[in-house]
Amino acid sequence: MRKLILLIVAGLAVGALFGHLMMSVPGYWLIRVGDTSVQTSFWFGLVLLLGAFIVLHFALRLLAGIIRPLGRFRTWNSRARNRRAMKRTVYGLVALTEGRWKKAEKALVGAAGDSSTPLVNYLSAALAAHYQGHHEKSQEHLNQAQLTTDGADTAIGLMQAQLMIDRQQPEEALAILSRLDKKLTNHPQVLKLLKQVHLSVNDWEGLRRLIPRLAAQKLIAQQEREQLEFKAYRELIIFEAKNPTNIERVRGLWADMPEYLRGNTELIVLYTEALLQANEEPIAERLLNHSLDNHWDARLVKRYGLINVDAARQLAKAEKWLQERPNDPELLLACGRLSLRTGQWEKALEYFEASQRQRPNGEVCAELARLYASLGEHNKSQLYYRHSVDMLAKSLPSLPQPSDANDSKEGESKKAVKKRA
Repeated sequence: MRKLILLIVAGLAVGALFGHLMMSVPGYWLIRVGDTSVQTSFWFGLVLLLGAFIVLHFALRLLAGIIRPLGRFRTWNSRARNRRAMKRTVYGLVALTEGRWKKAEKALVGAAGDSSTPLVNYLSAALAAHYQGHHEKSQEHLNQAQLTTDGADTAIGLMQAQLMIDRQQPEEALAILSRLDKKLTNHPQVLKLLKQVHLSVNDWEGLRRLIPRLAAQKLIAQQEREQLEFKAYRELIIFEAKNPTNIERVRGLWADMPEYLRGNTELIVLYTEALLQANEEPIAERLLNHSLDNHWDARLVKRYGLINVDAARQLAKAEKWLQERPNDPELLLACGRLSLRTGQWEKALEYFEASQRQRPNGEVCAELARLYASLGEHNKSQLYYRHSVDMLAKSLPSLPQPSDANDSKEGESKKAVKKRA
C-alpha cells in the first residue's frame, strides 16, 4: 500500500513538473521538404518522436523474430550435414584401415566438403588412392588438402615424402624432406624419414651428419647410433680410398670419427690400407703400432709385418710384443718377415718354423718353401711347397674330379661284363 501511494505521488510530481515545463518552455518543430512544411509544438513533436521510437523498436523485434527461425534452421542443417560427414569420415577411415581402398577414398572425398576436418579427409584419401596405384589422383587429393586448410604444409609435405618412399622414389622424397628440414629444424618425423631415405640411397655422408641430430633428439638408441656410425664411416672410407688422391678426405673422416670407432679393427685396417695406397707408410706404421699397444688383433699384426718403414725398429718392437705373447702364430710370422727385411735369414727360419708349429698354415709353408729355395735347400723347399698345396686343397670345396669319373666308368664297364657273362 505504501509503495502504491509513493508511485501515485511520484507520478503526480512528474506530471506537475512536465506541465510546468510545457508552460515555461515554449517552442515548436518546423519540418520543410521542398514546398511542403509541417509545424508543431515542441512538446507534441517530442511525444511523436518517442512514439516513433517505440514503434520502430517493436517492428525490429518482430522482424528479428521472423528471421531467427531461418538462422536456426540453417544452423541445424549445417550441424546435421556435419554429423553425416563425420559418420562418412569414420566409415572411410575404417575402410582404409581394413584395406578397402576404393570405398575409403570415395567416402572420405565425399564427406570432405561438409567435414570440420577436411585435411584429415584429403590426406587419408590420398593414402587410399596411393594404395590403389592411382598416384596422380593421390597428388590431386594432396593439392586439395593444401587449398582447404591453411598452415598444413608440414603435414602435407610429410605425407608426400612418405608416399615417395613407398613408391621407391627416394630422391624425390629427399628433396621434400630437405626443404622441410630447412623450415622446421629438428622436427622428429622429418629426421626419422631423412634417416630412412639416406639409408635407402646409400647417402653415407648425409647419414653421418644426421646421426648426431637424431641422437640429440633421442630418436635412436645408443646401440643403433653406434651401428649407423660404424656403417657410415666404413662405407665412406671404402669409397674415398678407391682414389689415392683422396687421402686428405680419408684423414678428415678419421679425425671426425668418434673416439670409440678408432679402436675398431676393421676401420683401422681400412684406414691403414688407404694410407699405404697413398704411399704414407710411416703414418700407417705408427697407427698400427699405437693400435696394437692398446688393442691386440691378428689382422693388425699381420699388416704390421708387411709394412716396410724401418725394419730393424719394427722387428725390435715386434720382439718386445713377442715376450708377452711367445706363442702367437701371427706375431711369429710377422717377426719372420721383418727378419727377412733385415737380412737375418736364420732368424727368419726360426720364426717361420715356430709359427708353423703353433698353427700349421699354408701361408707360412709358402714362406718357408721360398726361403729354403733361396738358401739352396731344395728338398726342404719342395716339402713345404707340398704342405702348402695340401693345406690349400683342404680349404677347397668338395667337387667331383676326373679320377672320380674314371672310377665310375670302370665300375659300370665291370657290371656290363658281368651281365654279358
